[in-house]
Amino acid sequence: MKQSSKSQCVVHFAGDSGDGIQITGNQFAQNCAIFGNDVRTLPDFPAEIRAPQGTLAGVSGFKMCFASEDIFTPGDKFDILVAFNPAAYQKSHGDLKPDGLLIVDEAKFTAKECRKLGLDPTELLQRHRAIALPMTSLTVEALKDSDLSRSAARKCKNFFALGVICWITHRPLEPIKTWLKQKFSNKQDVLQANVTALRTGYDYAVTVELFSEQFKIASAEKPIGRYRQVTGNEALAMGALAASALAQKPLFMSGYPITPASDILHFLSSKQSLGVKTFQAEDEMAAAGACLGASFAGSLALTATSGPGMDLKSESIGLGVMAELPMVVVNVQRAGPSTGMPTKVEQADLLASLYGRHGECPVPVLAPASPEECFNVMISAFRVAVQYMTPVIVLSDANLANSMQAWRIPNLNNFEPIVAIHDNQAYDRNHHFARGWVLPGTPDKMHRLGGLEKDLDGHISYEPDNHESMVALRAQKIQSALSICPSYTLEGDQDGECLLIGWGSTYGALKTALAQLCQQFTTGLLQIRTLYPLDSSIQDILKRYRSIIVVELNSGQLCQLIRAKYLVDAKPITQIQGRPFEVEELIGKITQVVEQEQCMPTI
Repeated sequence: MKQSSKSQCVVHFAGDSGDGIQITGNQFAQNCAIFGNDVRTLPDFPAEIRAPQGTLAGVSGFKMCFASEDIFTPGDKFDILVAFNPAAYQKSHGDLKPDGLLIVDEAKFTAKECRKLGLDPTELLQRHRAIALPMTSLTVEALKDSDLSRSAARKCKNFFALGVICWITHRPLEPIKTWLKQKFSNKQDVLQANVTALRTGYDYAVTVELFSEQFKIASAEKPIGRYRQVTGNEALAMGALAASALAQKPLFMSGYPITPASDILHFLSSKQSLGVKTFQAEDEMAAAGACLGASFAGSLALTATSGPGMDLKSESIGLGVMAELPMVVVNVQRAGPSTGMPTKVEQADLLASLYGRHGECPVPVLAPASPEECFNVMISAFRVAVQYMTPVIVLSDANLANSMQAWRIPNLNNFEPIVAIHDNQAYDRNHHFARGWVLPGTPDKMHRLGGLEKDLDGHISYEPDNHESMVALRAQKIQSALSICPSYTLEGDQDGECLLIGWGSTYGALKTALAQLCQQFTTGLLQIRTLYPLDSSIQDILKRYRSIIVVELNSGQLCQLIRAKYLVDAKPITQIQGRPFEVEELIGKITQVVEQEQCMPTI
C-alpha cells in the first residue's frame, strides 16, 4: 500500500440533487476541520428544488480542499473525484488531475445510463485511474435487516462513499457518527442505517485491494483557540448577534426568502433565546420597511437579500438616508440579471449598490473577503450605521455565502462596544455630522422624521439652498465614516511592476496567486473592503506600480470606478460564468497583461 504525504488534497463529490452530495461534502469538511486541517469548500448545486435525475442540469457538486498549511481557495483541480452517476462524471471530469483518482458507483455506470450522455463506460474507466465500487448494492445488502425500505436504503450510499473517502484520507469516523446521532436522534432507524453504511464503506476500503494509495495530510499549525467550521452566511448572522451584544440592543431581522441569502434568516430565527426577533415578510419591500421601522423604534435593524430584492428595497434605503436611521442591508450577490442563475456567484451588484437609488443618496458599502471576515465586517457595518446614523450595505456573494472555512472563534471582550447616543435632541449634530438617535416616546424629545427634506432644526423645507446644503452634509457624514470602516489592506511588494486590486470573494484566488506571481515580478495585492467611500490614500498606492489590474466577477465595474476616480490606466480581468476564478488561469491572465504592459513604452 502506497502512502502519499501531501500538503493539501482536493476532493470533489458529484451526483444527483437527491444523492445527499451537500451533506456528504459538509460532513467530510467538518471531519477534516476537527482533525486540524485548514479547509475551504465550494458547494455547487442547481437552482431547481429537484432537477431531472441523471441530467447535466441536475448535477450537484461539492468541492473542498483540506491542507496542512494555510489555504485560501477550495483548489483548482481534483485529486479525488467521486461521481455517483455518468452526468456527474461528464460535468466534473475535466477538472480531475491527470493522475487523480476517479471513484464511481458501478450500479449507475452501465452501458444504458452512459449512452444517454454519449459515453462508453469501459473507455471512460480506462481513461483515468478509476475504481468502480458497488456502492448501491453493498449499501442495500448491509441494510437488508434494517426497517428501511429498499429505496430508502439506496439513499444511504452517500455515507458508504464517505466511509471509503475517510479511509483513503486517513480520517476517523467518530465525528461523523456524532453528527448523525445529533441529526437523527428521533429517527433511530435512519441513524443506524447511515452509521452502518458509513462503516461498511470504510471496512470495504480496508479489505479490498482496489486502492493502491492513501493520502496523508497532516494537521495544520494554527494559533491556539476554539475553532469551528463557518460559512459566510453563518458568519454574517453571528456577526449581527455579536453587534447586538456589543450595542446592548435587541436585534431585529426581516427578510423574504431568496437564494442565496435565506440562510441568514433561517439561522437567526432559531436564536429567539438571545432576544432576536425575526420577521418573514410578504415581499422584499415589506421586509425593508419593517427593518426601517425597527430602527426607528430603537432596535439594531437588519435585512438580507440578493440582487432582485435590492432593487425592491432601494426606496426604503433612500428613506433611511433621508430620515438618517441606522440599518444594515446585506446583499448576497448572485448571477443575474433578473432570476439569472440563483445558485451561482457573481459580483455584478457593485454599481447598483453604490448608485442604484434615486437622488443623491450615498451610503457606506462594505465587502468581506472571506467567510471568516463576514463576522468582523458585520460588526463594523452596525458600528458605522449606529455612529453615523445611516443605512449600510454589506456586499457578500454566493461564493462566500455557501463556502466553508475553519474559523477561530473570537472573544467579544476584544471588541469595542457599539455606543448609541440617545441623549441628544433628534436634530443635534455631533462632530461626525450625525443627528441624535432619539427613541419615540422619549419625554421632551418629540420629533418628526420622514422622506421630505428638512432643515437643520428638523422643519420641512423646500428652500433650494437648504436642500443643497443638506445633500452636502449627508455626503460629508458618509465620507467621515471612512475613519472607522475596514478600508483596505496591501499585501506583497509595496511597489513595483504590478498591483492587483480585488474585492469580495476574489481575494482567495488573488492571495494564492500572489505568492507565485511575486516570484516572477514585483507584485502587490490591494484588497478593498470599503467600496464606498473609497479611501483617498489609494491614490498614492496606485502611483507606485507600473501595471494596475482589477480582478472581479463582473464586466469591470470596480475597474471603471478606479479609472474614473484616480485617472489611471487600470486593466480589467473579468469573468461572468457563475463560478469563481481558478488560481492557475488567473496567474496566466495576469502574466499576459503584465508582459504586454512591459512591452509598451513609458510615457
